[in-house]
Amino acid sequence: MTLAHFPTVVLASRNAKKSREIRDLLAPVGIPLKSVAEFPEAHEVEETGTTFAENAALKATEIAKVLKHWTIGEDSGLRVDALRGAPGVYSARYSDPGATDERNNAKLIAELTSVPPDQRGAEYVCHVAVADPTGVVRLSFESTCRGRIIDTAGGENGFGYDPYFLVREYHQTFGQLSPLVKQQISHRARAFRRLIPELVRVLSQQ
Repeated sequence: MTLAHFPTVVLASRNAKKSREIRDLLAPVGIPLKSVAEFPEAHEVEETGTTFAENAALKATEIAKVLKHWTIGEDSGLRVDALRGAPGVYSARYSDPGATDERNNAKLIAELTSVPPDQRGAEYVCHVAVADPTGVVRLSFESTCRGRIIDTAGGENGFGYDPYFLVREYHQTFGQLSPLVKQQISHRARAFRRLIPELVRVLSQQ
């Protein structure tokens, strides 16, 4: 199928790096993606859910209703075993409401000061939901990627906690892995690998 066969899908995220990652994942099947940042009339969706699934669905449904477009709502974050799953759904605002990646990472490392390296297991989680133009969630998938948290940042690729998230099999952090490798193994890549065939199917029926 060519690009013209699919309606434009909106990503309910203003994160430019996340939008680029997801646009790259959808490009091979020809699904055009726009960020919600390109629509001035779209409001900021408050993430009031207690799970990644709830937040993803909230973003997808609210933006779809406003823009009357197929919309992808994606919520992802880091769960650290020694912190009982924190920061979890609060990953983006872990240190404070106006958090930056630097402050979030600083808080995470401080919280793990007394935790030995072999007990720093963690996982990135990605939940993705797709709502149709009426706001009804039609697809929903969740995937994870296991790793562990290290003290010293490695690499400048990625965003969020990526420089501190070491993938054992590759002996590199998400910040060091090439985008090509990350597109194969990340939590987001895995969730979208499950989503894309189903998204192609539902969009083909339009």
